[in-house]
Formats: sequence, C-alpha cells, structure tokens
Amino acid sequence: MAQTEINWDQQIPLPKLSPFHAKIAVALVALLCFINSYDGDFVFDDSEAIVNNKDLNPATPLNNIWRNDFWGSNLSSNNSHKSYRPLTVLTFRLNYLMAGGLHPVGFHVLNIGLHSLISALMIDMFSILIGGLAYDGNGNRLNHAPKASLLAGLLFAAHPVHTESVAGIVGRADLLCALFFQLSFLTYCKAFRGGRENEEKFSIHWIAVSLLLCAAAMLCKEQGITVLGVNAAFDVLLICNVNVYELSQRLFLRRKAEDVSERVKTGLLIRLALLAMGGASLLYARWRIMGTGPPAFTEVDNPASFAENVFLRIVNYNYYYSLNAWVLLCPWWLCFDWSMGCVPLIKSAFDWRTAWLLLLWCFLIGLISQALCSQDSQRRRTLTLGLVLLVVPFLPACNIFFRVGFVIAERVLYLSSAGYCLLLAYALGHCCGRWSRHKGLLRASLLALLCVYVARCALRSHQWRSEQSLFTSALSVCPLNAKVHYNVGKNLADRGNTSAAIKYYREAVRLHPTYVHAMNNLGNILKERNELVEAEELLAKAVLIQPDFAAAWMNLGIVQNSLKKFKEAEQSYWNAIHFRKKYPDCYYNLGRLYADLNRHLDALNAWRNATVLKPDHSLAWNNMVILLDNTGVRRLLPPGSEDQPKCCQLPWQSGGAVPSLGEAGAGEEALRAVSEAGSRSPRHPGQLQHAATQTGPALQDHTTLRDSTTDCMLQHTHTHTHTHTQVTVHSFQLCTVSILFKK
Repeated sequence: MAQTEINWDQQIPLPKLSPFHAKIAVALVALLCFINSYDGDFVFDDSEAIVNNKDLNPATPLNNIWRNDFWGSNLSSNNSHKSYRPLTVLTFRLNYLMAGGLHPVGFHVLNIGLHSLISALMIDMFSILIGGLAYDGNGNRLNHAPKASLLAGLLFAAHPVHTESVAGIVGRADLLCALFFQLSFLTYCKAFRGGRENEEKFSIHWIAVSLLLCAAAMLCKEQGITVLGVNAAFDVLLICNVNVYELSQRLFLRRKAEDVSERVKTGLLIRLALLAMGGASLLYARWRIMGTGPPAFTEVDNPASFAENVFLRIVNYNYYYSLNAWVLLCPWWLCFDWSMGCVPLIKSAFDWRTAWLLLLWCFLIGLISQALCSQDSQRRRTLTLGLVLLVVPFLPACNIFFRVGFVIAERVLYLSSAGYCLLLAYALGHCCGRWSRHKGLLRASLLALLCVYVARCALRSHQWRSEQSLFTSALSVCPLNAKVHYNVGKNLADRGNTSAAIKYYREAVRLHPTYVHAMNNLGNILKERNELVEAEELLAKAVLIQPDFAAAWMNLGIVQNSLKKFKEAEQSYWNAIHFRKKYPDCYYNLGRLYADLNRHLDALNAWRNATVLKPDHSLAWNNMVILLDNTGVRRLLPPGSEDQPKCCQLPWQSGGAVPSLGEAGAGEEALRAVSEAGSRSPRHPGQLQHAATQTGPALQDHTTLRDSTTDCMLQHTHTHTHTHTQVTVHSFQLCTVSILFKK
C-alpha cells in the first residue's frame, strides 16, 4: 500500500487501537445505545411472530418450523407470507424454552448481544474493504486502516436506523442474517491466505464453507443470499485488482482477447462460477420451498407497485429509494410502519418531490464516476466496495425482481447501513487529511456526531419498549398513515380508554375509507356504548368491502341481535362460520340468539359446538348448565328432535336415537343406548358423555347414570390425548349430569 494511502487514515482524530480493543470499544458502544430496551414488551409484529406463533411452543413438533413460514402459517397456504426463516424461529423457540414461557427480557437481551457482536465483527470487514487483504510472515492478517475501520464500526454500532432490528424482537431475523453474512464474507477471505499477491492460489474448502454460511444467512432472512454478490465484487476488485472502467473500455473497443484475459484470470472465473452455481441452487431451493408462488400483497402495502403505468411506478420506486437514503443520512425521521398513505404516490412528473429522486441520482452518478474513473486505485476500490455493500443487500427490497410488501422498512437497511458507514468514514477520513490544521474541530465534530447517534438510539429504543410510546411517536412522522391511527386507537381501547380510541379509529377510517379492521373495531366500541345503528352501518360496510371477514360478520350478528333483527343476525353468524370453520365464539353467540328465540335445542347444540372447538369455553359451558337447569331435558328434546339441523350437530353426536329413547321414558332402552354408544366408540368419551347426559331423565336409577358418566371419565383417562383441561371439562360435564338428578 502506498504511503499516501496510509496518511489519510492516520489523520483521523481517533486513537489507534489493536483489533481486539477496537472490537471491545465498538461492542460497548452498541450495548450503550440499546441497553434500555432490554425490559421492553412484545410490540407490533412481535404479537404475530412470537406471541401468537405456535411454533415456539415446546408442545408443537419441531419439524413444524421447517414447514411453516416466519409467522407460523403453513407455506403451502395461499395466505402465507412466504417468509421462510426457520433458523430465526428456532432461536425464538430456544428463548421460550430457556425462559420457561413468553418473557420478553430474554428475547431482548439476545437481540442486544447479537448487535454488539455484529458491530464488533464489522471491524474486520471494514479493515479488509478499506485497507485491503494482506498477511504478515506469520500468517496474521494486517489492518492497514485501523482508524478508518474503527470510525466506520462506531458509526455502524450507533446508527439509529438499527433500532427496529435491535429493539423489535422480530428484527432478530435481520441480526442473524447479518451475522452469517459477515461470517460468509470473512470465510471467503480466508480462501486467500496468501493475500492479493497470490490470487490464483485459493482454498476451495473455505469457499464451500462460505456458501454454507450463505445458506444459513438465507435461512435467517432471504436477504442473506446477497453476500454472494459482495463476495464476487470483493474478489474482482480487491483480490484480482480489476479496473472495471478500464476493462469495459477494452471490451467496448473490441481489443484482442489476450488483452482482456490479462485482467481476467482462470482462478477468478472458477470462483465466480462456484458462487453463481451456489446462488442458483439456493434460489431454486427457495423457490421450491415457497410452494404456491410469491405472496400476494395489497395496494395499501406497496402503493407504487399498483401505479397506473410503468413510468409512474419507476418514479415512485426511485422516490422510495431517496427516502431510504434520507433515513440513513438523517435518522431522526423514523416510523414503525410506512404504509397506508404515509408516503402519498407521485402522480405527475411535475410533483415537487421528484427533485429528491433527481438529487439522489446526481449524487450516485457522481459517486459512481469517482469509484470507477479515479486514478487512485485505493480510492477506486474502497468507493466501489462501499457502494456494493450499500446497494447489493438492498436489492431484494427494491421492487425490481418482485413486489415487496412495504414502502420503507428500516430493518431492511441493517446491512446496507454498513456500506453507508464505510463511505461516510472514508469521506470523513479524507476531510481530516485535507484539513489537518483543524484537528481539534474535527475531533469535536466526530464526537458530536457519535453523541447525537447514541442519544437518538437511546430515545428511539425507549419508544420501542411499549406499544403506546411506539405508536404515539409515529403520529408526528406519518400523520397520513391510517395504520398508525388504528394502532394508537387499538392500544387505547385495550387500556380501557374507549372515548379516545373512537377518535383515532374515526381518523383511520377517514384517511382510508376501506380500512375494514378499523371499521370492525370502531363498530365494536359503538356496540358496547349502545350506539347500535352506527355500529351496524360500519360493520355492514366492512363485510361489503371484504365479504370473507369472519370477525366482522360475527360482530354484525351481535349488533343485529341487539336490534331484534333475529333473522339477519342468524344469517350473519352462519356467514362468519362459513368463512371460519373453527369459530367457537361465533357458535357461542349463535347459541345466545337461539336461546332468545326459545330454540333451546339449537342453542344447546350451538354451545356444544363451541365447547368441542374450544374445550375451556367457560361461557358456553355455563350457558348450557343454566339452560338445562332452567328448562329440563324433556322440553329440550321434543318428538322429532332427531331432525335437528345437521349444521348444529357435533361431530361425535350419535344421532337422534338416544334422545328419542330418553323422551319416551324407556329407561332400559336408554341405558342400552348408552352402552352401545360406549361400545361403538370406547375411546371417544364425548360420545359416552353425550349419551349419558341425554338419557339421564329417562333413567330411574340415578346410580346407573352416575356410573355411566364415571365410566365416560375413566375411558377418557386411558386415552393418549389425556390433558388436565380435558379432565376438567369432563368433570364439569359430570356436574351437569348431577344437576339433572335434581329434576
């Protein structure tokens, strides 16, 4: 390395630390920035990915994490998000096991630790990308840019854009992906133990390990595959020292093949072929795993991808890029969600916001020209690799290859921010070299920048500690985002402040008139406040917009029942059950409707459906007991009850024979029916219990009935699906039978 290339690094007003001490310093800064998030709650996406994800439960088979997506849905489902991150889910499951449940502290501590480790490893990456790859006589890697790599590492550790990835537990995917990304790159570097001077000598074993680590990164988050592009660029630009601009000129001018082959060695072609084949194999495997194809996103998720024509789509995509760049440059403007009107579409070329994308491309073109055409080989190499590290990890999120489900996602910038920090450190280092007479001012400026970063991280990570502070902080950043107002309203409603929640729900509906979830929640609150007419209007509009919205159908049925519109209410309940087959709450509400209409048998069967689908549905059990106690089995089972609607029958019902026998008062026949029910399904306690309960009034010998029900419970205790909840349920059923003895 030339002397001029070393001087600018020495001018940076930072201490020259050994690699070990530099890593410790960077890790401590990373820890300082985010330590106050260690005791935060599960917030925003954590609810779906962790709290409601059954794959974290030790009772769920471990194989499920390889068949389901990141959110716990089966990959073959059309509703799946198709985000396949089994290694990340595995770490969530380990957190669950170690903590003995869903306790967020352990999840947060691991996230903070991962960020500290990644920040420390960035020292090695930056030292190679800035200072080159060289070894001493003992095989130890040399660091030719210790101060620049330290500065870049500090900037990365303290960059506020990382808050979502670190303080939000779902960001674990980005952290693990970044860790394996780094390990893959550093392992690829190990393939060249001789340094740049012996680029034809390389270890294919280390390249194979690098590909395996790339696969691991991809199993943490799809973005991990981009490390192959960074490795390829590193090989071309740093190991083989290829001047891309000069090579393109040779190809353009059609020079002799020998002139071009001087720059493109056989070893390089072999390595690039290995990377290409590895990448193609991983992409093919990922596509096969995806199953039914890419996920389907809606217009509210990514409005630009639904723009009227190609020109507007391109303009808006580039505007999104400029906003991502601004978030890196000025990370004060941060929000947990950027969809639903947060960034209005550019619909005309004369929109003043097009100036931002023009400014972005002017800056990028200038930077690219310096990276390709500079006579300084070290500047050319560092700028190019910095741009590669900035752009390549961002490619999966740029809407070029496929539609993504977001406008801006701060956690997507976790890896790209490393390229930004490298370029910023390089620029600051050259400023220090050019203005060395103002070293004190430069030192103060660098210290002030780092302090601002640390303070912003501390503030932002504090906002991520609870949903209330997180959602409220977004109101000033994205006031046009209907989802922000919806989440603020939902949080207020959950805390009992329904009056304030109504205001935010109304604003969400105003900003996004087809926001069915806001309509549903607002309708529920109005229902509780007895404002039934408006509640019915909102819920009716919600199901008109989204006909398969089962929860809205059920809530509409509740409102219609309160308005004495019984026929409409019954139809709404059945619509809800049609769109969600396993819906115990809807069966419970349907039973209440039937009870109001004195359709006692239908009510009983609806509540039984609720308890079969949800054995601990206490309200349904309670209503069944009250109904049996107040009404009596004889009136519940009129002649012809065997013709009850099949839609109300339980899966384990044996039909109308037992009720008919019981109504006829044929005690012996009823007892025989109980015995036959047990013999038909000796391992199915539900059938025995049903038969015993239904024939109870017909049996004059109460001891026989009690023995029948007890036999039901004993049969249950010998089944392989024995659980405490089920025993409790059948004990409760025994109490139901005991009530019948009093009749």
